[in-house]
Amino acid sequence: MTQVRAIASKDNPLLVRLRKLAADPAGYRKLGEVWLEGDHLCSAFLQRGGVAALAVVTEAGWQTPALRQLAGQATRVTVVPATLMAGLSSLESPPPLGFVVPWSGSASVQPHAPSVVLDRLQDAGNVGTILRSAAAFGFTQVLAIKGTAALWSPKVLRAGMGAHFGLNLIEGVDSDALAALDVPVFATSSHAARNLDASPLPWPCAFAFGNEGQGLSRELLARCEAELRIAQPGGEESLNVAAAAAVCLYESARQRVAAKR
Repeated sequence: MTQVRAIASKDNPLLVRLRKLAADPAGYRKLGEVWLEGDHLCSAFLQRGGVAALAVVTEAGWQTPALRQLAGQATRVTVVPATLMAGLSSLESPPPLGFVVPWSGSASVQPHAPSVVLDRLQDAGNVGTILRSAAAFGFTQVLAIKGTAALWSPKVLRAGMGAHFGLNLIEGVDSDALAALDVPVFATSSHAARNLDASPLPWPCAFAFGNEGQGLSRELLARCEAELRIAQPGGEESLNVAAAAAVCLYESARQRVAAKR
């Protein structure tokens, strides 16, 4: 049976710990748990078979049937005033519900999984958006090279919109980790000779995307099968990395669907 308790003090040890977890993008690595904000992320986690160690819900949220039902699926429930929930969020309008879920560390590389490689991407919004595109277009694994924004940080989680829970996520690795992949890896370049949409893309495959300013490292680029160009008839020099990723992953999916017709 779910344990329910109320907390009214901001100095409560649980809330002190959760504030540290919410404020530090890589805090989950130290504490071994992840903070999920909002009913959308919480629902997505449960739909993937996750079990939350703790639900934190506002007093008003606890009186809302839908939120009470979601919170009640956690092992423990803590009910707090809205002012204390605000201290756990970086949003202007803090959500009324959050989950604390276990984090066991990075997964192991699956050699034959269709994959996305992130090389030192700094922007959490870009990283989360790419994870969302990966899940949408059938890519099941993401490898994040050291220097990439923390995959389970609150900002990346919000941008991912639940994609995390359907992906095999490996982070903090170096370019040598690609040796474990047994699928061809492609990169993009505005100077490449081959157009993305005119290049047969084997399945499964992987795409590598580099730092917003510097692009892919030479070491990682040397491990790629080929560089492909995204046609930009409008004349722009380059795309935002998250937009480029969406185009590449969609093209892979488009070719797979066309091959089945």
